[in-house]
Amino acid sequence: MKKIGFLSFGHWTPSPHSRTRSASDALLQSIELAVAAEELGVDGAYFRVHHFARQLASPFPLLAGIGARTTRIEIGTAVIDMRYENPLYMAEDAGAADLISGGRLQLGISRGSPEQVVDGFRYFGHVPADGSDAAAMAREHAGVFLEVIQGKGFAEPNPRPMFPNPPGLLRLEPHSPGLRDRIWWGAGTRATAEWTGEQGLHLMSSTLLTEDTGVPFHQLQAEQIQRFRGAWKAAGHVREPRVSVSRSIFPVVSDLDRAYFGREAGSQDQVGQLEGGRASARRTPGSRSSSSRSWRRTKPWRPRTPFC
Repeated sequence: MKKIGFLSFGHWTPSPHSRTRSASDALLQSIELAVAAEELGVDGAYFRVHHFARQLASPFPLLAGIGARTTRIEIGTAVIDMRYENPLYMAEDAGAADLISGGRLQLGISRGSPEQVVDGFRYFGHVPADGSDAAAMAREHAGVFLEVIQGKGFAEPNPRPMFPNPPGLLRLEPHSPGLRDRIWWGAGTRATAEWTGEQGLHLMSSTLLTEDTGVPFHQLQAEQIQRFRGAWKAAGHVREPRVSVSRSIFPVVSDLDRAYFGREAGSQDQVGQLEGGRASARRTPGSRSSSSRSWRRTKPWRPRTPFC
């Protein structure tokens, strides 16, 4: 089964020419966008998380707000950078937002993308252990998060608590049953996609892969998805794996739109350097009715299709 949703960065700028001039505008308009999308029959409302930027950065209040205003649409992130996260605090926030939405959260998490600042996670109090690195720290945080959202008790209760405790070890509250089965990992390589399948996480694949084998992007992405599905099956997971693929689209409906974005119609797949390594990016298909930006430019609105 295929579904279609949107992915928003939540950009805002104080420019007088902008209709989204503040963080408040971006957050409130994001809620209204999700409500309108649900009314149109869209299946998913997804949001990027970028720190130190005039974009959306704190996802759970936003997801909870959307959950309270909608009834059907899936609500999620693509992705939360786990280098920045306190996994226990995140588990509480995620549980609360999921309960408010009636169990509709689809959380995309990952190691994250290039940042606005140097090692921004250090300002959040997270430093890789000696001999480790930021990517390993992100997976460690993810591992703790995935463990505690299963709802098992792990904390020793106080023998003289303020309020009566249930018997046994205590778990984090609020707990939302089933949330663990709705966690996704944003993978930038084929190897990471295989790891994702082994962990029982759904796969998010974007318009960018941080490797290049010389084949067209769509072939490399298809191989990535195939490897993910193979690893999922080999690991013995009984749930059905899901895959999301994103494409960047700009509707070109006026001469002004065409002046800004029409030149992208003839673009091709791109290969370049990203954080010191080779990367390949999807070409930006365009026509008289639609166009898109490439990975080298900001992408304010991105549909994710299909969710299958």
